[in-house]
Amino acid sequence: MKKRSLLALLVLSMLLLAACGGKNNAKEETPAENAANNTEAIAETTEPVADAVTIKVGHVEPEDRSTHRALEEFKKNVEERTNGSIVVELYPNGALGGDVQLTESVAMGTLDAALPSTSVLTTYSEDFGALDMPYFFINAESAFAALDGEMGEYFNGKLAENGIKSLGYSYNGPRSTTTNVKPIEKPEDLKGLKMRVMESPIFIDFYKTLGANPTPMSFTELYTGLQQGTVEAQENPPSLIFANKFYEVQKYLSVDEHVHNFLVFAINQAKFDSLTDEQKTVIEEEGKNYVDAQRAMELEDNGAAIEKLATEGGLEVNTLTDEQKQAFRDALQPMYDKYQEQFGTLFEMAAKFNN
Repeated sequence: MKKRSLLALLVLSMLLLAACGGKNNAKEETPAENAANNTEAIAETTEPVADAVTIKVGHVEPEDRSTHRALEEFKKNVEERTNGSIVVELYPNGALGGDVQLTESVAMGTLDAALPSTSVLTTYSEDFGALDMPYFFINAESAFAALDGEMGEYFNGKLAENGIKSLGYSYNGPRSTTTNVKPIEKPEDLKGLKMRVMESPIFIDFYKTLGANPTPMSFTELYTGLQQGTVEAQENPPSLIFANKFYEVQKYLSVDEHVHNFLVFAINQAKFDSLTDEQKTVIEEEGKNYVDAQRAMELEDNGAAIEKLATEGGLEVNTLTDEQKQAFRDALQPMYDKYQEQFGTLFEMAAKFNN
């Protein structure tokens, strides 16, 4: 009898302990369950909308360049403002092709958007070649004002004829000159200089007009060409000059800003038209914000590069004044006369913003 009573008490104690343990476990798991529930809730709010529109953007710039850094902000802002109804995918480093291929893809609608150099857009309108004319713009600010205004509208119309909508013109930097012979301060300093140029008729005409010996050469061969003396000078944006260590084979940097390069933020017109009115507004507004932010970044990056070329690269740096730039522009008048019939209207537009 006693044994049965003890056994009953033992069973009852075990049941009570189990019940208490169950209550304690439940209390310990509650925060974890709450955290899991919170995580699921957060995931739900950040996931793209089921029928979200995807906009793929391709470009050839590296991820540390101002172009891509500003695009990351564009992506973030667009996705936030549309509550995930638009998802922006970025493809840098030429992952989807070079500038020519990217532009063709946008025009055909096989790619949503890209940032090609205006230099390659001559396929769609030869008028884009005017932007490669030396001293077409006296400075970056004049160029920005023109492309944000009348001139930008003109080029936008040319793109529209080919199924492309422009969201704005981002800045690829001011091209300046390095040499291992002497600083470039006046047009006469270029006479006889072996100058590497892009394979562009306008760039070749530019240096021939000023008495230099232009030598077309691919960018990949440029460092060796300078090192071996095949060419004595070259021209590129300062940020690119520093990144490629041309200071190792050059002595002078002349900040002449003879050409201001731009990348058009191009989106397929049919893709844009397929968006809702609210989505269109966001894309246009954030496209403008992208351009403004990228230009500021690029100006800062180039300013820093000029300083580094002097302090770290050891180059002797001289910066041309507006008066010195005008002397080059005056010396290039024969070239402007040659292209007057082709680019005359654009020359007049640029003059308005240069004054």
